[in-house]
Amino acid sequence: MSNIIKAENLSKKYNLQKHKTFKEFLPALFSGQEVRTSFSALSQLNFGIDRGESLGILGKNGSGKSTLLKIIAGVTKPSDGRITVDGRVAPLIELGAGFHPELTGRENVYLNGSILGIKRKHMESLYKGIVEFSELQSFMDQPVKHYSSGMYMRLAFSVAVAEQPDILLVDEILSVGDVKFKEKCLTRIKEFQDKGSTLILVSHAPEQTKQYCKKVLVLDHGKQIFFGDTEEGAKKYQEILNR
Repeated sequence: MSNIIKAENLSKKYNLQKHKTFKEFLPALFSGQEVRTSFSALSQLNFGIDRGESLGILGKNGSGKSTLLKIIAGVTKPSDGRITVDGRVAPLIELGAGFHPELTGRENVYLNGSILGIKRKHMESLYKGIVEFSELQSFMDQPVKHYSSGMYMRLAFSVAVAEQPDILLVDEILSVGDVKFKEKCLTRIKEFQDKGSTLILVSHAPEQTKQYCKKVLVLDHGKQIFFGDTEEGAKKYQEILNR
């Protein structure tokens, strides 16, 4: 079976400005001092996931988990190495990032659909299901600036899962409102898995990862500590926490 996602010597570096203010930056620049420093968010990652497999990504804050998801989603590019992603990605990260507060829920559904590459005619066929899943029938013609944060996330999630993706990226288990709706979202994710979607789940919780994933990638300060069986990976992650 061929890999649906494959990382080869994958690295990501960011250039950070060393000086906090322009008043500090300008004299340093003209005096020839180093004004930028390099920060390695990911370093030399190597792993492959087959179609239909599920991968948990474990690591403490700052370990590079979200950076890796953004690279898989195509939001940012690696600095070195390469990543191959073969399929349509539904990124449940930064949900609603494309929503415009002045537009209604209905208008934002079509706007977000265009951002995700879904043609308007096809979006029209998906619209009813999106509204029903979000349970926001009475609010679709209201500007989303009047939505609560839970309503906002409900609509964003409903758009993201309107169609079955090849690859589903989930950054932590969702904060999309009340417990009942959260369970509904988790059920939808499980349905996608059962139908063959590949799941990539970022988490701080090993037990949660064991529930949804067969493999795990453990990161620490951007470095790959482990890739393989979830049970063993959870132990490696616990070792990092116990340092």
